[in-house]
Amino acid sequence: MLRKPSKEGAAVAALFSPHSVWDEFPNAILIVDYSHQMVVYANPVAEVSLDLSSKLLEGMSLHDLFGHNPELFQMLDAIKTEEVASQRQDLILNSGPARADHDPINAHVVVGALNHPDLLLIEWFPLEQQLRSERDDRLVQQVEANKTLMRNLAHEIKNPLGGIRGAAQLLEYELPDKALHEYTQVIIKESDRLQSLVDRLLAPHRKAHIDDFLNIHEVLERVRSLVLAEFPSGLKIKRNYDISLPDLLGDKEALIQAVLNVVHNAAQALRSRIEQGDAEIELTTRVVRNVTINKQRYKLALDLHVIDNGPGIPDEIKDKIFFPLVSGKEGGSGLGLTLAQTYVQQNYGFIGCTSKPGTTDFQMQLPFRLKTEGK
Repeated sequence: MLRKPSKEGAAVAALFSPHSVWDEFPNAILIVDYSHQMVVYANPVAEVSLDLSSKLLEGMSLHDLFGHNPELFQMLDAIKTEEVASQRQDLILNSGPARADHDPINAHVVVGALNHPDLLLIEWFPLEQQLRSERDDRLVQQVEANKTLMRNLAHEIKNPLGGIRGAAQLLEYELPDKALHEYTQVIIKESDRLQSLVDRLLAPHRKAHIDDFLNIHEVLERVRSLVLAEFPSGLKIKRNYDISLPDLLGDKEALIQAVLNVVHNAAQALRSRIEQGDAEIELTTRVVRNVTINKQRYKLALDLHVIDNGPGIPDEIKDKIFFPLVSGKEGGSGLGLTLAQTYVQQNYGFIGCTSKPGTTDFQMQLPFRLKTEGK
């Protein structure tokens, strides 16, 4: 049941809207009226976390919101009865009648006193978010270290490689027996192949052209047409777009290549299902609010998912798929996902992946920025 806020509660609630300092907080915030056991204010992150609007939350009883949650209510009681400034612990925020169709939230919760006799603050962030942030930070550091290593290695290979190719050409010109040209051609062709590999290693380190706005769905449609041209039968690429998304400031060609690498990688993993005719890739776009990407906070970001129904990524390489020269398929160069990660990072974004047999989900997040940001 929803309770109507008291006149005092309504007056207090007015202090928190519409442009409260709490709105800028990166974690979910509820201000609660302890006497009436109800919510008087919810910030935008809390709205997203609870999947309820502030209009519904404000005036809602804590029991309707969180159901049977003795640990949370004990924390609230401790602030009032023991007169301590704050309480914090990891706990499960259960789903009450108002959230009966939602999963509980595994979170680190802080309850604190405010400068008002009846008001308390409840703040939380999902523990999965913390674990993901720590994992993403480690991955970024590892990718950066590997990029530096590969760039240096590529430069060391490039110079002697040109000498080898040139010497093979001179040798071919001097050889009297044309039958021996077969061997010099092997040297020349393999040198060219290595040169192409080196160029691919160096390519992402060139400066991105992030100077114009683009429609992400035009990028996805281009990728979709390219992949379906290569796999004309047996593969279905579903669109699940939010067409209301604003334009994105970014390097269009780099993002086409990044998404193409991810989608093409998924198609390669689906070869057996393509032969059976039931391979499927889903492209999903949504907007997310108040997210942290590469330690930078953004109010709005693109949340793009590339989901396939393939066999999943082998466990032994699951944590290394963005590293150079790591490939899950025979004959793969192991550069596609590395380059995708690099191109997305150049556009201030990030790629992550979750995988299990039957479902692999590559998630890209890219901030919606102004031209003046990041300069």
